[in-house]
Amino acid sequence: MEEKNKKPINRRDFIKIVGISAATSTAVLYGCSPGKENTSTSSATAEGEVPTDKMTHRDNPTSGDRVSLLGYGCMRWPTKEVAEGSNENVIDQDAVNELVDYAIAHGVNYFDTAPVYVQGFSERSTGIALKRHPREKFFIATKLSNFAPSQQTREGAIAMYRNSFKELQVDYIDYLLLHSVGGGGLEAFNKRYIDNGVLDFLLEERKAGHIRNLGFSYHGEVEVYDWLLANHDKYKWDFVQIQLNYVDWKHANETNRRNVNADYLYDELNKRGIPAVIMEPLLGGRLSKLSDNLIARFKERSPGSSVASWAFRFAGSLPNVLTVLSGMTYMEHLQDNIRTYSPLQELTDEEKEFLEETARLMLTYPTIPCNDCDYCMPCPYGLDIPAVLLHYNRCVNAGDIVKGKNDSDYARARRAFLVGYDRSVPKLRQASHCIDCKECVPHCPQNINIPREMRRIDAYVEQLKQGTLE
Repeated sequence: MEEKNKKPINRRDFIKIVGISAATSTAVLYGCSPGKENTSTSSATAEGEVPTDKMTHRDNPTSGDRVSLLGYGCMRWPTKEVAEGSNENVIDQDAVNELVDYAIAHGVNYFDTAPVYVQGFSERSTGIALKRHPREKFFIATKLSNFAPSQQTREGAIAMYRNSFKELQVDYIDYLLLHSVGGGGLEAFNKRYIDNGVLDFLLEERKAGHIRNLGFSYHGEVEVYDWLLANHDKYKWDFVQIQLNYVDWKHANETNRRNVNADYLYDELNKRGIPAVIMEPLLGGRLSKLSDNLIARFKERSPGSSVASWAFRFAGSLPNVLTVLSGMTYMEHLQDNIRTYSPLQELTDEEKEFLEETARLMLTYPTIPCNDCDYCMPCPYGLDIPAVLLHYNRCVNAGDIVKGKNDSDYARARRAFLVGYDRSVPKLRQASHCIDCKECVPHCPQNINIPREMRRIDAYVEQLKQGTLE
């Protein structure tokens, strides 16, 4: 095993190791098995006409906004190569402009960003792209991402809030969210928003019209979620953003005991009449990167539909859902999602049962619930955490995780995992360099014990290398 790094790397060294794209995992470039079709892209999209005037829209009962059912998540904008140590925007603005123009032309009008997305450049690029369109053509959602201690003072939080207006080039924000509440429980929430008077400030901003809709995005401790909804009469939440998909609907706590099933989250909003904005309808892409036999199930049912479209139909078929967010880096993904919602074909009861059966089958594949959100990055010791986890997940789906030398496919699977690992993750950024500092742990919205998973994957890799896997 390689000797552990003992010294944290600085930002310059991090950029040097990352190379051309710190925002997009290099793992997506390679499949687990060399020379084998990557199941992560197999049947990802469907073909056919992309309608321009059939997008399904939903009415927000609190503001009257007519919102496209497909919302554009701006966390995964396409990136470009930048010079080492440069403060230049890493986002490919021309590509963003093209995607935004196409989305608006095909009925998409909800764009969701945050100060922390894409190394801090998402708001700026989103603002540049949207500024080229009439203000009434779009709704902009952003967040108060006051995670750092300096941003949790009243002054620091308000400065972040003011900067969002500047970056987005707007004089009002349509949808403002308290970002990722729940982690750390009520104590952490109170420190970020209550004790410093920031929530009271935002309520006044809504009253003044600078914020049109105020809500929160939820990950973490359910006591925070329940407390915020119990105080709905006081705060009058205009919307709430939750993670929801056909696996998390009833099985979120089976993939991680700290997670809350999405049916509970949705039902609590529904009975209060609070519109739901949906994030992670594809579980960070995992519901479009299935094993070959699961993909075959979908293709047998509907050969002309993409695997992803089933997940989007599931989320969109819930009547209290206002919009479903998708982080669409590529035009073909944007086109596929537009087709799915132009117009939405709601799931039948039999199709819902089919997805529940698929979810139960997915749970037999022991993947790690990484959504590739990059909240854990940069690692102070240079690891590419999402790339390590995503490579492992791809190999699980491809059947390239072996239990011992007696497995009939041991030789091929061993080579596929090791060669794919070195191709997907540079050696200096692999799991062997984790020193268990735990700095990443509180930032993971999926509550993954990242150091434990790094140790487990590193031990597995070493056993494969040494031929000691029993």
